Amino acid sequence: YLVHGPWRDPEGFNFPESRLFPDAAILPVILDDTRLHLGLPIALAAVVLGWILVRKSFIGFQMRVAGLADGAALYAGFHRKRMVWIGLLAGGAAAGIAGLCEVAGPIGQLLPSVSPGYGYAAIIVAFVGRLHPFGILLASLLMSLLYLGGESAQMELGLPPAVTGIFQGVLLFFLLAADLFINFRVRLAVGASLATEEAAS
Repeated sequence: YLVHGPWRDPEGFNFPESRLFPDAAILPVILDDTRLHLGLPIALAAVVLGWILVRKSFIGFQMRVAGLADGAALYAGFHRKRMVWIGLLAGGAAAGIAGLCEVAGPIGQLLPSVSPGYGYAAIIVAFVGRLHPFGILLASLLMSLLYLGGESAQMELGLPPAVTGIFQGVLLFFLLAADLFINFRVRLAVGASLATEEAAS
């Protein structure tokens, strides 16, 4: 709404974008000749805070109990709806900080298409990271390599933009398949069903 209305750049040839941010509003670059800015230590601090919240605090314990066993949380007197709201607000705050680092970092202005599907990629990152803050950190590095590799393949090989999404989907598919075979014992019951039919006849 803002880039289409009150914050639209009057000198932007009617494109939905804001003015370029001044230098005071841009996150400083950590390493010269790179795009690595202050968002990296902010992200690392968010990982540590998330680990403390989820693994070392009573609120995190309540959230885990409410997520794993709703009946046990109710029996213990935990407020399930409150835990859901805390999780939603914490996730929204983290997403807002990530968007701030993206806008005030390499982009330098507000655009209507700041995120090229980061929300859907975050679901895969959470699954690959096993819902652990430090695992999510490593999974996010893997996902960033997929994004960069997909962009390189598009530019050098002329592949369509859907290649990155295909790689992400294949990764999630094989991860869920591995979980299926690890957590459940899959057996072929063809012989048993035939024996049952013969005994019944």
